[in-house]
Amino acid sequence: MPMADKIKLTIDGTEIEIERGATVLQAAQSAGIYIPTLCYHPNLQSYGGCRLCIVEIENMRGLPTACTTPATEGMKVTTSSAQLQELRRAFLQLILTEHPNACLTCHGRERCEPYDICLRQVAVNERCVSCPNNRQCELQNLVDYIGVPEITLPYQYKNLPVDFIREPLIQRDYNLCILCGRCVQMCADVRGIGAVGFNKRGFDTVVGTAFDKPLQDSGCRFCGACVEVCPTGALMDTEAVYKPDKGWEEVAVPCKHACPAGINVPLYVYLIGEGKFQEALAVIREKVPFPGALGRVCIHPCEEACRRSALNDPISIKFLKRFVADRDYGFWKHYSKKLPPTGRKVAIVGSGPAGLTAGYYLVKAGHTVTVFEQFSKAGGMMRVGIPDYRLPPEVLDGEIDVIKEAGVEIKLNTKVESVDDLFNQGFEAVFLAPGAHRGQSLGVEGDNLPGVFDGASFLRDVNLGKKVDVGKRVAVIGGGNVAIDGARVALRLGAKHVHIIYRRTRAEMPASPEEVEAALEEKIHIDFLTGHVKVSQKNGRLILTCIRMELGEPDSSGRRRPMPIKGSEFDEEFDVIIGAIGQSPEIPAGFSVKTGRGNTIQANLETMATSRKGVWAGGDAVTGPDSVIRAIAAGRTAAGSIDKYLGGSGNIEEELTTERKIGICAGITAEDFPVQPRVKMPCLPAKEVVDSFIEVETGLLSDPAIAEGKRCFQCGFRNQIMPAPRPANTEACETIESEQIKSKI
Repeated sequence: MPMADKIKLTIDGTEIEIERGATVLQAAQSAGIYIPTLCYHPNLQSYGGCRLCIVEIENMRGLPTACTTPATEGMKVTTSSAQLQELRRAFLQLILTEHPNACLTCHGRERCEPYDICLRQVAVNERCVSCPNNRQCELQNLVDYIGVPEITLPYQYKNLPVDFIREPLIQRDYNLCILCGRCVQMCADVRGIGAVGFNKRGFDTVVGTAFDKPLQDSGCRFCGACVEVCPTGALMDTEAVYKPDKGWEEVAVPCKHACPAGINVPLYVYLIGEGKFQEALAVIREKVPFPGALGRVCIHPCEEACRRSALNDPISIKFLKRFVADRDYGFWKHYSKKLPPTGRKVAIVGSGPAGLTAGYYLVKAGHTVTVFEQFSKAGGMMRVGIPDYRLPPEVLDGEIDVIKEAGVEIKLNTKVESVDDLFNQGFEAVFLAPGAHRGQSLGVEGDNLPGVFDGASFLRDVNLGKKVDVGKRVAVIGGGNVAIDGARVALRLGAKHVHIIYRRTRAEMPASPEEVEAALEEKIHIDFLTGHVKVSQKNGRLILTCIRMELGEPDSSGRRRPMPIKGSEFDEEFDVIIGAIGQSPEIPAGFSVKTGRGNTIQANLETMATSRKGVWAGGDAVTGPDSVIRAIAAGRTAAGSIDKYLGGSGNIEEELTTERKIGICAGITAEDFPVQPRVKMPCLPAKEVVDSFIEVETGLLSDPAIAEGKRCFQCGFRNQIMPAPRPANTEACETIESEQIKSKI
C-alpha cells in the first residue's frame, strides 16, 4: 500500500501507523490499546452516544469521542487520565440510573428492591456467575474496568412490562436496555429488516417493535443479530436463558453445531436462496465427499436443531443438499487442491463412508492410499445396507468415482484379516473402517429356521444382486431404519402382505419419521406394542408367536420399557421373517486392537486413534450401527490425525468457493415469513414404485428450493459479527472474547 494511504500518530506514547480514514478508536485497537465504549461496535456506524470513549488530544478543545474522531497525521492522544476516568465514571453512573444494576454494583450488599423484580436474579456475592447474561454482559465488564462501586445518583426503575411467554426465540427485557442503539442499527442498517426501533421521545424513549407487537408480527427474521450486539442482555436467546450451559454456537447457530461433519449449513442454505447453487454445493463439499448420498439418507440432526421449528417447521436442509448435489457442474473443482506426493502409504480397511472419506482427504494431502473392500462393490453400508429406491447406485457410483479420480485405489473382494500383513506390505498407517455388517439373531426359539433372515444379510444380498424369494407374507421385527428398509424391499420383491412387528409405540420408533410415513403410504402394516416370542414351522410355513406389550418405566435408552401382557400370545403365519434388531462389527483377531461392548473397536473420539500405534478406526466399527454423516465425520477426524502422524500439518480444511458471507434478508415478505410452509419433497405415487427399485423421491425444483432457502433465519450471519472490544484485564472477558472469536473463524 502506498505510504500516502498511511498516517502516523501517537497514542499513550506509542507511535502507531494506520490507514488514512481510520478513527482514533480503531488506531488504538490496532495497537492493543483499550478505550472503554458501549455504543461502539465494529460492525456498526459509530456515533459516540455513550461518551465513554472520550480522549484527550493535544491542541484540540474539549474531550472528543475516539469512535467518531478521525485519526490525523502527527496527532497525539491520551486515553487514560484522572479527568477522563472521573468523567467516565459519571457517564457510566448516568447509564446505570435506569438499569437494574444490583448484579453489577452490590458486591455482597443487600440486593436493591427494583432488582427483585428483574427475572434475571442472581445470588448475592456471585457476581452474575449464575446469570445467563454473564457470557456477554459488556456493561458488567465496564463497571469492573472503570470502577463504579455504587450508584450515588437517584435510581429510577423503568418498570417496563416483561413478557417472555409470547416470544419463542428471543427474550426481551427492556428494563435492561441502555439505549445504545446497537440493535436498531443492526436490524435496520445491516440486516435490512427494521423490526425494532426507538419509540417515543425524550426521557420516555424506549427500544421496541411498532405498536409493541410480538416479534413474529413485526417483520423480525429471528436471525439473532440484535442479540449478538446487545451489551446488556436486554435481548437474549431463549435457549441461553433456560439452558445456560450450552455453548455459543449451540445456541446461536444450532444447525451447524449439530452437524457431525461441521458443514456450514446456514451459508449453503442462504446461497441456495440466492440462486447460487454451485457455490452452495462447494460449501457442502468442503466438509463431505458424499453430498448426493447425504441428501438422500442423512438422519439430518441439523433439522432437529433448526431454530425455525419454534415458528412452524424446520428448514428442509437435507433435501436442499440433494438439490444442489443433483446439479453438480464441477464448479467446486476449480478451487480443489492436492498437495505434492509425500511418499507415505496408508491402508484403509473398508470402503464405506468413513473409509472413503478418510482416503479422499489423505490423498489430497499427498499420501498414497489403498482401500481394501471385502465385498464386490465399494460403498460399505451405503451400498449394501441402503436400498436403491433411497440411494440409487448411479448416485453413489458418481461420488465414489470422484474419490477414485482424486487418487484413491480401491481393491474389491479383498478381506483383510491382519494389520501386521498391511504393515509388512509397506503401509505406514492403517485406518480400520470395516463397518458393522453382522446382523443379530432374534434370540428366540426357532430363529435359525429356513426363511428366517437377519436384516443386514437380507439387504446385503438384495443390493449385491442375489436372488431372494420372500413369498407372499413377510414379517419384519424391529423399529429402526433397517426394519423399514427390509419391509419396503420385501414389498418390491413381490410380497403382498408385509407386517412390521415393533414392541413399542410409534413415538418410540428410532426410524426416521419420513421413512415410517413412506412405509405406511405403501400399505405396510405396523403392529405396535407387539413382541416376538418364538418361531416354529407348520406345513412349510413359518409360525411367529407374538405377545402384546405395554410400556413401563423408561430404560437406559430413555424410552419406556416394553412389558409383556400375560396371556396375550397369538400366532401369525409368514413365508419369511426378517429380524432387524441390531448389527455388530466383525473384528478379526489379527487386527490386534482393543475392543469393547458389542465387539466395537475402542478409539479416541478426538483423534480416532486405537490402542495400537499407527492404527486408527472409525465409523460403525467404533460406534456400532450409526449414521452416514457420523461415519463421514469420523473419517475426516482420522484423516487429519493420520496426516499429522505422517508428518503433515493435520489440517485438511479447504475453501472451495469465495462466497463466504450471508447478505441482507430478502425474498419472502415480512408478513408471510413467519408462516411460510416447509417445502415438500415430490414423490412418485406408491402404486408406481412398489413393484420396482426406482427412486421414490424425485427431487426439488429450482423455485421451491430457492423459496425454502429464503425461509431460513440466517442464524449464520452471527458468525460474521465481530465481538465488541472488551477490557483485556478482565479475566472473564478474555475467556468470553476468545471463545467468540474462535467460533467465528
